[in-house]
Amino acid sequence: MTSLLSHRNVHALFLLGCSALVLIAIYIEPFKSLDPCPMCMMQRAIFIAIAGISLIAVLHNPAGWGRRLYAALTGLTAIAGASVAIRQLWLQSLPEDRVPACGPGLDFMLEVFPLMEVLEMALRGTGDCAKVQWSLFGITIPGWSLAAFVGIALLSLYLLLSKRDAQGV
Repeated sequence: MTSLLSHRNVHALFLLGCSALVLIAIYIEPFKSLDPCPMCMMQRAIFIAIAGISLIAVLHNPAGWGRRLYAALTGLTAIAGASVAIRQLWLQSLPEDRVPACGPGLDFMLEVFPLMEVLEMALRGTGDCAKVQWSLFGITIPGWSLAAFVGIALLSLYLLLSKRDAQGV
């Protein structure tokens, strides 16, 4: 009998959850007149990366160290996403006079600058990233993203440390 928290089930949950979050964001964008900033786009890309890792983990369904590898990759990717979300929450908490100036859009930056420079600028954030465009129950989009990334990281840690999954049972 398989556990609800088996390696395969948890990665299927990550796949469905991350896919749903990205699809919801894309769907509500035009209806709420949301214009995602570079940090929002990075968080989406990280959710897509987690979904991709999880899809491979579900299809591959390895035993032993392979399960730990997928759990570690997912956990590290979630930590990266949480870092971006925390940075954006920090920018949103700044007083207006300390908010950085708004920068160019991500499309423009990708056309003009090398990829590593675009990543560096996106991670620094701009005034666009400090704007609160939408919230639910007083929690902004990066706050909800942070909650999702923390949940993914904790479940990944569980998978990484689980003796049952490590033995391939």
